[in-house]
Amino acid sequence: MMRSMFAGVSGLRTHQVKMDVIGNNIANVNTYGFKASRATFQDLLSQTFQGASAPQSGRGGINPQQVGLGVQLASIDTLFSPGNLQGTGLNTDLAIQNDGFFAVGDGQKMYYTRAGNFDFDGQGNLISRSNGMKVYGWMANSSGEIDNRRTVETIVVPKGQVINAVATGQVQAGKNLDAALLVGESITSSIEVFDSLGINHTLKVTFTKDAENQWSWLADGDTLTGTGSGSLEFNSDGSLNLGSAGNASFTLATGANPLSINLDFGSLTQLAEADSSAELINQNGFPMGSLESGRVSFDTNGVITGYYSNGLRKTLGQVALAIFNNPGGLMKVGQTLFEESNNSGVAQLGPANSGGRGSFAPANLEMSNVELAQEFTEMITAQRGFQANSRVITTSDEMLQELVNLKR
Repeated sequence: MMRSMFAGVSGLRTHQVKMDVIGNNIANVNTYGFKASRATFQDLLSQTFQGASAPQSGRGGINPQQVGLGVQLASIDTLFSPGNLQGTGLNTDLAIQNDGFFAVGDGQKMYYTRAGNFDFDGQGNLISRSNGMKVYGWMANSSGEIDNRRTVETIVVPKGQVINAVATGQVQAGKNLDAALLVGESITSSIEVFDSLGINHTLKVTFTKDAENQWSWLADGDTLTGTGSGSLEFNSDGSLNLGSAGNASFTLATGANPLSINLDFGSLTQLAEADSSAELINQNGFPMGSLESGRVSFDTNGVITGYYSNGLRKTLGQVALAIFNNPGGLMKVGQTLFEESNNSGVAQLGPANSGGRGSFAPANLEMSNVELAQEFTEMITAQRGFQANSRVITTSDEMLQELVNLKR
């Protein structure tokens, strides 16, 4: 049999593999997080008829005479170029910009993916919508702090979790006291404050003009036992000179802890105007709140923030990113998942925007990086290569036929 026939067969086989790779790429052109592959070829061992000879006196050297025995598959490479981002409007969807993989698992093994179509299941686990794999990261402590040095864990955000009440500790007064008021005239402002049980009370502060540029204040409340008082002194330009802060202490009939409130008057001015606008503008207490359904957001670092019914926000956790020394060595296992191999290196887990890791794009998903124009071009070359190799086989067969016909 002729060597050319077997070379043609090897060409058919390798171009079939190339076509398989192209077909898989095109089939996944709309698969989120999919990374295209490419097939490369290399020649087989060559048969040597004559070796090379070195130049000698009077004669030049002679090159070797070799005939190749065909082609074989050199590699099937995964291309990790980034895909375009597609906005989804879903706040639990995440896309990775630049390097990195999400770490997900089934409780037995950890896998890695670029597809960030996530959601929370009935138990509050952050999972992949497509296969139910749980997403790894770090949970925040009760103070909302995250320690990225700890071992990663699955992210769980139970729906309806509560945040404790916060007793008011500071009240800020602002705006202006009318300098044109007569001595003895007063203005009262009130604000809602909260005790340690989250019960609301009304705090009232009355400002009374005692003399030019001199005011006194009195803090009390209908459900608050106790008072606070002090004086304020203003400069001739209307700025506050003395008494920028004060304290009011109250006991409560609700069983809560005594309420001690620092009053901040530093923003008050005393200027003439039609009406005094001085008021209590801010306080730092809150009642108990529960995590509102769907009120969870991610930032570019993968930090998860929960929004509660009492208006508070709290850091709940952070999604981890994995990088590898050789991402091309990862093994595809289906469902847009990868796993470590002997040549990928060990996963290096850490927060986004650190150690060469990329960042997150919330409410986006990464599209496939398959380039249809490139794939169709490769399809044409694969088709023509297959045709050419089949022609080699046909021509070799005709030559053998002529050889057999010599016997006639």
